[in-house]
Amino acid sequence: MNKRIVSYFALMVLMLSVTAAKSQTMNNAPLDGAYEHKDRPPQIAMAYPYLREADVMWEKRVWRVIDVREKQNLPFKNPIEPFIKILIDGINSGEITAYGSNNIDSFGAPMTIADVNKIGAGTDTISVVDTSGNEQRKVVNKVLDYNKITKFRLKEDWVFDKQRSMMIVRILGIEPVLDVFNEDGSLRGETPMFWIYYPDIRKVLVTHEIFNNENDAMKLSWDDLFEARMFSSYIFKESNVYDRRIQDYATGIDGLLESDRIKNDIFAYEHDVWSF
Repeated sequence: MNKRIVSYFALMVLMLSVTAAKSQTMNNAPLDGAYEHKDRPPQIAMAYPYLREADVMWEKRVWRVIDVREKQNLPFKNPIEPFIKILIDGINSGEITAYGSNNIDSFGAPMTIADVNKIGAGTDTISVVDTSGNEQRKVVNKVLDYNKITKFRLKEDWVFDKQRSMMIVRILGIEPVLDVFNEDGSLRGETPMFWIYYPDIRKVLVTHEIFNNENDAMKLSWDDLFEARMFSSYIFKESNVYDRRIQDYATGIDGLLESDRIKNDIFAYEHDVWSF
């Protein structure tokens, strides 16, 4: 019996060696790294724990802004695969549904792929010089410039679950914001592009990796980034009776202090529930 087991393992080692030799023969390209990187198995977003309405003891809805120019948010504008490219590609492939930005609280107005591709696109007239040195005007087609998308808005609910005695956050929507410039290159303002329902795109985000500053061997996905809150942001609105943003009643340093106050109120509620 032991001889059979030894023969079996010897045969397996021989087969693996032959397979490795064939693989090396078929792929003559040099190994780009210290070891061979195997393909990752299919990734699936981890489902949220079920939350009963009866267990919701307290809830606060807030809207926040992620500025990709901040150091912690640099993965959002990775030149190889910026975050906005993942969203646009997902919309064009039909995996992601975009919703109109007219109503910040609703996902009830789906946009067509053609409407999404019109954002930031169009035609422009430029001056060109021909071979004779004559200046002529030429009409060219413009495409969306990813570098002009410097902010993303999040809509999220903070909920205290008394069943598990913890504060949880659920991201509901993501909205890219496009910077608009004048002809002289000065910033005119910004315009929202579209809303995306976050729970529906987790299956897409989990398949795209982000750059990990700490460890190249540890692969992280965009779903990991959002669920672990690995981004810097500030609150620009909370649910209120006037449905107004912070900038409508506080500007400058007062607006920043108001944003911090809302954030600290959420933290203080969870802290004050406990008695020591």
